[in-house]
Amino acid sequence: MVWRMQAVVIKDVNQLVIEQRPDPVAGPGEVVVQLRTAALNHRDVWIKLGQYANLKFPITPGSDGAGTVTQVGDGVDKSWLGREVIINPAFDWGSEERAQGTKFTILGLPKDGTLAGAIHVPATQLAPKPAHLSWEEAAALPLAGVTAYRAVFSRAHLQPDEKILITGIGAGTALLALQFAVATGAAAFVTSSSMEKLARAQQLGAKGGALYNRDGWAKELGAQHGPFDVIVDSAGGPGFSDLLDLCAPGGRIVFFGATHGNPPELPSRKIFWKQISIFGTTMGSPADFAAMIELIERKNIRPVISEVFPFERAGDAFALMERGGQFGKIVVRISAG
Repeated sequence: MVWRMQAVVIKDVNQLVIEQRPDPVAGPGEVVVQLRTAALNHRDVWIKLGQYANLKFPITPGSDGAGTVTQVGDGVDKSWLGREVIINPAFDWGSEERAQGTKFTILGLPKDGTLAGAIHVPATQLAPKPAHLSWEEAAALPLAGVTAYRAVFSRAHLQPDEKILITGIGAGTALLALQFAVATGAAAFVTSSSMEKLARAQQLGAKGGALYNRDGWAKELGAQHGPFDVIVDSAGGPGFSDLLDLCAPGGRIVFFGATHGNPPELPSRKIFWKQISIFGTTMGSPADFAAMIELIERKNIRPVISEVFPFERAGDAFALMERGGQFGKIVVRISAG
């Protein structure tokens, strides 16, 4: 076994180092991808902070990656060799489109992830890199893209003539949800705690927005622009009740996170009287991933990049995400070629 690959490794809670790891080898049905770029997600930070389920250390984090196939295992079409690819981080979804199965996992825990020089993954997890994307944009796409696509289309079934509200704009998934909605003709609105982020969202096609940290924001937004047919949220917490007020009769609320905790209470009368549907969603199926890639290519969508760090400064990339200072995806450049 050759020890020469550099990898980011979380040794224990808040112990992040760069060290040498064994070069990966493609097993049956697998490929080795030499990674050019990787991108961070909040789950990487939560793993580092010890705030994620089923932790194990040491672990190489990273769910998002793009690179070139350098090795194929038995049973894999050799035409993959040399191809530029992105990796679908949703492993073993299962046979049901409606929800993931019991074997479902996300790349980066429990399997070592993409913040490394190379990785071995099943060939079924590959997709050709969209030609119009840079390496940085390609790495920014997988997890946020499939999560946003499933939330907006597979779960909420957004239609072109509808209005959608996306909370917490600035995060990668929220931004891709905005870009997907705009690209398909819906009228999109956003919330943020930053006027700068609201302004940048409008440059991406948002019709308007509101500062959710300002008193009375929901009433003001609803009076000016509501009600909303679809609301996409990842915060939860006390503000979730405001979303019920902003939701149109017969509308849909879909959420994929609870960064502000569980809502203290849900006024059930508002839900049943307005006939609101509330959907939970996590990641996406292989069909969702394929449809997301097709939309990205057909509409020439480019993920928003906040900042790119060289591999040796991966710790600084984590620090930026922990501060919440990003607008778009945080990318780590692993190799130049």
